[in-house]
Amino acid sequence: MDDILKGKKILIVDDEPDILETLEELLDVCLIDTAPDFEGARKFLENNMYDVAILDIMGVGGYDLLELTRKKGIPALMLTAHALSPDNLVNSIKGGAESYVPKDRMSEIATYLADILRAHEKGIKNHRNWFDRLEPFFDQKFGPDWKEEHKDFWKEFDQTYQASQEELQQIM
Repeated sequence: MDDILKGKKILIVDDEPDILETLEELLDVCLIDTAPDFEGARKFLENNMYDVAILDIMGVGGYDLLELTRKKGIPALMLTAHALSPDNLVNSIKGGAESYVPKDRMSEIATYLADILRAHEKGIKNHRNWFDRLEPFFDQKFGPDWKEEHKDFWKEFDQTYQASQEELQQIM
């Protein structure tokens, strides 16, 4: 994978030990702190700075942690299985998450993190590479009309999260 991940400091928060272990293996070129709960993650965030955080939603107070990372300027990726829903996807983006990745796609985590880091290095906000990659998955998982309930949000998302051709080339 990309050299962009090498040596990056990452906080991973998940209440499932096997998920923490798998992510550590997948991101072995990174410097990783792991926390199995909100309190452990909060302490790490109080005492350290991170290049990016990977946050579970359920069982660890993921949205509260998202708020803490946002306040510290740490980009966050929401990784979830039990909270995989259109509502949680929308809430994650509204809460400031850089991406929302199903645990079904955890094997591709390095790609999503590299996109986040590249965008931040270039000063690009609101990139949507992650969404373009995952939209077919969401369409299949949630059904053809899954955006209808939040259609105003998705209209705004499509307008806000459009990168210029130059920005896209910088991220890729």
